[in-house]
Amino acid sequence: MHPRAADADSRLSCWRRVREFAVPPSMIERAAARRLVGDWGGACAAARVDVDISLRAVAHRHGRELAARLRADLRHLAPDLLRWHFPRVAPDGLLRPGLTIALIRYDPEQSTAGAVHLVARTPPAWADAGQRISLGLCDGSGPDPRPDQRFRLDLHRHLFDARRTAELATRSGAGQAPAAIDGSPDELGGVLRYATDRWPAEAALLLAAEGRTSGAIAVRLGTGRRLVLHVGVRAGADGLRSAVARVGTPAGGTHLPVLPDAATWVLPDLALLRAGLIEPAGLHPLVAAALVPDQPVPTRAAATDRAVAARLVSCRGAQHRIGLVDGVLAALDHDPAEIRREELLTALTGTPLPCLRAIDEAHRQPECLPDVRARLDHGDTAGALATVEALLGPEALLRDGALRDELEVAAQRRLTHGLFRAGLIEAGRGPTAAEPRRSGGRRRRTRQATFG
Repeated sequence: MHPRAADADSRLSCWRRVREFAVPPSMIERAAARRLVGDWGGACAAARVDVDISLRAVAHRHGRELAARLRADLRHLAPDLLRWHFPRVAPDGLLRPGLTIALIRYDPEQSTAGAVHLVARTPPAWADAGQRISLGLCDGSGPDPRPDQRFRLDLHRHLFDARRTAELATRSGAGQAPAAIDGSPDELGGVLRYATDRWPAEAALLLAAEGRTSGAIAVRLGTGRRLVLHVGVRAGADGLRSAVARVGTPAGGTHLPVLPDAATWVLPDLALLRAGLIEPAGLHPLVAAALVPDQPVPTRAAATDRAVAARLVSCRGAQHRIGLVDGVLAALDHDPAEIRREELLTALTGTPLPCLRAIDEAHRQPECLPDVRARLDHGDTAGALATVEALLGPEALLRDGALRDELEVAAQRRLTHGLFRAGLIEAGRGPTAAEPRRSGGRRRRTRQATFG
């Protein structure tokens, strides 16, 4: 396989796993239910989004009109959709840490600080347990980081505003033929993961936000790789005007507007659909409705847990069952007296029954451990515990092993995040990239590769 094709295949595989675990169906359902009744605070809570905004303080500082506009926008914010589209990093597809993203720009009438942005923030990597996002306001007057220009979403409100999700099909280029860009074939030809067909129109939107109709913008293709698009407007025979672009050579030291990542790359969901790696039912309902409007989309249901049914174990030449009894995993084809006798022999360094070995392995390092780990990594603690309970039973006492280590590390990291949110721990004092994240040897990522 060609290296570029192999890289694209790896990214799509990672995105498919992100879509499976990062925004669980239960979160989408709860957040949508609260949003549809006007409870935007409840919707944010359901999507693990913290709100660091006081509308009363906003009215006092920036005026009642801006506060009213902000309240209206928050009522239509789909926080689960924001989480769905939020920038992520390799190799695990977690939320990009330490990021401030502009969502909406406001120009208040009574403010000495200029433009105000509704922003979404993520904590630093050492405090990212729970994969939480926070909403706040940024007017450039405080010490908070300014919004990142590369990951801005204020030009892409269809990625989080429930009123505008129908725009997703057009803005992602679904069903459109690629547009021509004059430039180097070696640079652009065959690059399937770049949304080159959308660059002229998206670049025109970027320039329009700055009050311009033409000019040059920078496109970031990867680490240390950029090109320049010279954007103009062309009038067609039908009198309609469209944006056109040609590739230029980056000029050293020239400061240019940067095309946001959301416009640079092909929408992951669209790429997954085209590759046949996901069904519409596996998408966020609002995304599926926009990308596949001509077919009914089934409700996205939680994955069926493989641990619910009794499992078969080859034990002493027969097929025995292990399953849940009174809330714990037990050997179903051995009477209690035999189990007690075998446990005593095992304690005296004897060889345990295959049924007991299977139960012990399920406690220490079960087959579903990768799924449990993925749910914990993406902050779905409830889903992880539900998987464990379906396997071992709600009354089980965990034994020493990889499963227990995963749960303990996740709990410790949630405490760290809580201390960070409360301002009780200094930046850089939490777990570092050099410390093991879990006993299995995996370490905290040390680089933050864009997960495009």
